[in-house]
Amino acid sequence: MTPTPTSRPTSTPPPESSPAPESAPAPTAAGRLLDGPLVLGVRHHGPGSARGVRAALEAAKPAVVLVEGPAEADALVALAADPGMRPPVALLAHAVDDPGRASFWPMAAFSPEWVAIRWALDRGAAVRFIDLPAAHTLAALDPTWDDGEDEVSGGGLRIDPVAELAGAAGYEDAERWWEDVVELRGDDDPTAPFEALAEAMGALREAYGHGGHPRDLVREAHMRLQLRAARKEFGDAVAVVCGAWHVPALTRRTTVAADRALLKGLPKVKAEMTWVPWTHRRLARRSGYGAGIDSPGWYAHLFAAPDRPVERWMTKVAGLLRAEDHLVSPAHVIEAVRLAETLAALRGRPLPGLDETTDAVRAVLCEGSDVPLDLVRDRLVVGDVLGEVPAGAPAVPLQRDLTRRQRTLRLKPEAGERDLELDLRKDMDGERSRLLHRLRLLGVGWGEPATGRSGTGTFRETWRLRWEPELHVQVAEAGVWGTTVEAAATARARSRALGATALADITALAEQCLLAGLTDALPVVMRALADRAALDTDVAHLAQALPALARSLRYGDVRGTGTAALAEVAAGLAERICVGLPPACAGLGTDAAAAMRERIDEVHQALGLLPGAAGLTDRWAGVLRRLADRDRIPGVLRGRAARLLLDEGRIADDEAALLMSRALSPGTPPADAAAWIDGFAGGASGGGLLLVHDERLLGLVDDWLTGVRAEAFTDVLPLLRRTFSGYESGVRRTLGELVARGPKAGGPGHAAPGVPGFGATTDRERADAVLPLLHLVLGTEALV
Repeated sequence: MTPTPTSRPTSTPPPESSPAPESAPAPTAAGRLLDGPLVLGVRHHGPGSARGVRAALEAAKPAVVLVEGPAEADALVALAADPGMRPPVALLAHAVDDPGRASFWPMAAFSPEWVAIRWALDRGAAVRFIDLPAAHTLAALDPTWDDGEDEVSGGGLRIDPVAELAGAAGYEDAERWWEDVVELRGDDDPTAPFEALAEAMGALREAYGHGGHPRDLVREAHMRLQLRAARKEFGDAVAVVCGAWHVPALTRRTTVAADRALLKGLPKVKAEMTWVPWTHRRLARRSGYGAGIDSPGWYAHLFAAPDRPVERWMTKVAGLLRAEDHLVSPAHVIEAVRLAETLAALRGRPLPGLDETTDAVRAVLCEGSDVPLDLVRDRLVVGDVLGEVPAGAPAVPLQRDLTRRQRTLRLKPEAGERDLELDLRKDMDGERSRLLHRLRLLGVGWGEPATGRSGTGTFRETWRLRWEPELHVQVAEAGVWGTTVEAAATARARSRALGATALADITALAEQCLLAGLTDALPVVMRALADRAALDTDVAHLAQALPALARSLRYGDVRGTGTAALAEVAAGLAERICVGLPPACAGLGTDAAAAMRERIDEVHQALGLLPGAAGLTDRWAGVLRRLADRDRIPGVLRGRAARLLLDEGRIADDEAALLMSRALSPGTPPADAAAWIDGFAGGASGGGLLLVHDERLLGLVDDWLTGVRAEAFTDVLPLLRRTFSGYESGVRRTLGELVARGPKAGGPGHAAPGVPGFGATTDRERADAVLPLLHLVLGTEALV
C-alpha cells in the first residue's frame, strides 16, 4: 500500500545493484506459482477487490496473511479487531526527532488490505505487514537521499498501470474500465479477476520495468524476503495481499543475496507508529493522495450493498435531496433506477456504474440542474465519513490530553465543516473557547474564528470546526512543548514572547494568551511587551500594536482573566501615538499614506474600547484636528481625519463643508483633492450615505468634479472609481438620481420639497419609534 506523506518526498533510494530479472514461470490462478503461496493483486480501496480477497481467503484458508504495509505495524494489528475501531482509519508513522516528517497508510472498510486483516483476525490466522519499514520510508523524505532520475526506463514519465490497461482495452476513462472488469463483476470464481490482473501486470512490468517508480524495486526486495520467511515458517499456507503492480515481482524467482543487496545501506530514522482516524474525503484522489480514488462514498456503498446497489443508492440520494428541501417522490426514484439501467444496457456495461447513476440523478432527481448534483457528489459520492480508533491506540501524551479534553467538553471531532456558537458567560463554552485558542497558538488548526452573531471580543464567539487527519501530525509536532494542551500552549507562548522582534507580534501574542486563559505565560509576555514598547519609536508600529491591547482590556473580564497589567502599557502607547502621529504623517507617499490611514482607523476604534479613556479620546480628537488642518498632510489622511471628527460630533456639518470646500478648491491639485474625497467618503464607513443625506456635501463634490480639467481627469478617475465602487448598489443608484436631478431651488444645502425619502429637518418622533426595537436586539433594555 503506497503511503501518503505529509510533505512531498523529494527523492527515493537508488538500488545499489539491480540484478537482471530471471525468467519466471507464468503464474497460475491469482498469481500463485505452482505449489506456492496465494498472491492476490489488488487495487487499493476497491470494493470488488475487497470482496474477491475475502472470497479467495475463505476458499484457501491460509495460516498467515501478508499485507502490503509498513513492517512496524505488526505490533498494532490486533487493534483492528477492537470494537472501538471503525474505518476509515490510517496507520500513521512519524520520525521521533522530527514529528513533522510523517506518512499515512489509509484503509477504508472496502480496502482489500483491511478486509484481509479482519478476515485473518476473525479466523485466528496470523497477520504480518511486509512492506519496507517506516523507518526507511520516512528517511526518504530527507532531501539528501537522492535516487536520481524518476522516469521509465528508456525515457518518459511514470505510468499508471490501470490507465495503461484501460487504454489497451479501448477505454478512455480508467475508472470506468476498472468498474466494468472488477467492481461490477459477479464471477463465481473469486480468483478469476486476480488471475487476469496478474497476467496483465506481468506484461506491463516486462514492457516498462519499474514504470518510473525505482523505489518499488527496493520495496519488492523487502517483500520477497518477508515472503520467504513466512513460507519457511508456515509452508505454502501463505496468502499475500498487495498492489497488483507488485505481483510479478513477488512471483518471480530471485536470490536472497540479490534482495539483501538492494536493501543494504538504506537511510533510517527512529519512527513511531499508531492508528489514527481517516476520512473518505482524504481517500479521494483530488485530496492529493497518490493511491486515491475518485468516489470513495460510491465505493463504500457498493461494498456495503452488494444486492440491489442502484436502488439503494437512489434511495440514499433522494433522502439527501429531501433533507435539503428538494421535492423528490418515490416515482422519481423508480424512474431514476430505470433510466440508470437503460443507460447501462445502451452503453454495454454489466451493471449501472457511477456514470449511469449520476446521469440518471441529474436528469430525474435534479431535473437537469447541476446545483443539487454537486451536493450529491460532495456529500455522497465523496462523503465526509470520519473513522474512529480505540482509546488504547498508542499516542503522544499531548494527543491523549486533547482527546480527554474533547470528551469532557463534548467537542467530538467531525470530518464535515460546522459552525460552533459559544456564549462565553457559560462555563462550558468558556472552556471550549480556551481550548480552541490554545490549539491555535500551538499551530493545530482544528478551529478558526468565524463571523457569527457578534464580533470577536464580545460575549459570543463563533468557530468554524473541521477535523483533518493531518492534525494528528500537528499535535505530535506540538508535543515537544508539553504533555498537556495548557502546558504546551504556555511554553509555546513564552518561547514566542522571548523571540519576537515586532511590537505588534507581542501585543497579538498577549491577546492570544488572554483569549486562551494562559495566566502563567502572561508575566513573560508582559515583560517582553514593556521592553519592546519602550524601544520602538515607529508610530506605525505603535498604532498597529494598540488594537490588540484595547480588545484585551475591553473584554478580558468576560473570559475571567485579569487585564490590569496591560492598562499601563496601553495608555503609554496611546500617549506616544498622539505625540508622534502628526509628524509621522507629513510628506508620506501614496502607498505609505494608505497604510497610515488603516493605522489611524485602528487607533480610533481602539481608543473607543479602552475603559476610562475619556482624557485620551479628547487628546486624540485634537490630533485628528491637526491632521485635518495641515496642508503638508496627504489628502487621504486629511479627509479621513475630517470624517472621523464629523462622525464623533467633534465638528459641525458647516465646518465639515468648509474643510471639503478648502480641499476641493481650484488651487488644490486634482489628485490630492481626489485623495481627500477617498479619505472622507471612501471605504466601508458609510461615506455614500453621508453624501446621500447631506446634499450640500454632494454638491461640493459634484461642482469640483465637473470643474476638473480634461487632462487631469484621467489621472483622478481610477481613485474616484475605487471610492464610489465601494458603495452599495442602492447608494450608488440614489447618488446617480440626485446628480441627474441637478441643483435644487435654494442652492446647496437645502432639501428639495417633495423628494421621496428626504425632509427639511429630522423627524424625531419617527426616529424615537425605533429605539425599543434596538434595545431589544442589542440586549440593552435593562440599561435604559
